[in-house]
Amino acid sequence: MKRRGSRERLLEATYACVARYGIAKSTVEDVAREAKVSRATVYRIFPGGKDELVRETVRWEATRFFADLGLAIEHAPDFTTTIVEAIVFARKALSEHAVLQKILETEPGLLLPYLTVDDQRLRGLVSAFLEPHLRPEADRLAPGVDIAGVCDHVARLVMSFMGAAGSWDLENQGEVRRLVESQLLAGVFAEPAR
Repeated sequence: MKRRGSRERLLEATYACVARYGIAKSTVEDVAREAKVSRATVYRIFPGGKDELVRETVRWEATRFFADLGLAIEHAPDFTTTIVEAIVFARKALSEHAVLQKILETEPGLLLPYLTVDDQRLRGLVSAFLEPHLRPEADRLAPGVDIAGVCDHVARLVMSFMGAAGSWDLENQGEVRRLVESQLLAGVFAEPAR
């Protein structure tokens, strides 16, 4: 068994254990049993034990999420539509994610540290995801506005709205478009879309 294969298997096993038992009750032994490897193998690949397993599983799941998101918005004609479609997709995907919903319902305090510790990394992933979608419209940016700044700004706001939508209905594409145009991209573009 290759190391990369073992790592992936352990991430899948951790995901399965958290889905079954939750974060608090999942153990390194559970993960090893689920992956059909020894505890020593788990600690060789994840020396930080359970904390590292859960943290890396959150990252692994985030990477899978962004791959699915990329497919969902690949035909968006402009940056505004990209963000609108991304928010609608993300809201639906997160609300339908059985493991995430179970954890948020039963042990939200245990998940929060994994998300906040990785906040900068997750924001970086969102920002990096947005950058190639904004680059074709760079000539429309308002004076003094740069691509990296816009992507970071939008990433922060999108992550904030995913956590607390306020009065916005993030499943309604028309309402999300109003949110994006009036809040997320206000002042970003000097010229309207062609």
